[in-house]
Amino acid sequence: MRPEVQTFLVEGPLPDWDGSEEEIDRRDQQLRAIARPVTGEEARALVSCFGPDDCYGMAWSLLHLIESGPNPVLAVDPGPDSNEWHQRLYLRAVNSGLIP
Repeated sequence: MRPEVQTFLVEGPLPDWDGSEEEIDRRDQQLRAIARPVTGEEARALVSCFGPDDCYGMAWSLLHLIESGPNPVLAVDPGPDSNEWHQRLYLRAVNSGLIP
């Protein structure tokens, strides 16, 4: 796993809208430092970094970064109580025909 991905993973999930400007800027820089495409291992690990909301659009950037790797990352329905971003990843894979 590349160092840029490891650095992002160490920080954990993205902050919510109440995160400090400094934290949000730092996470944005870390996310932008990860070159595409990601590997399957990196994509699976990055799934754990979704926070409770879209973090000023960063969650969409994370979703697109994950989708740059081998798909589908989530091949099993994560269920109705899962994080909304996990549900989106799964449904996007279904809608694109990657999962029956």
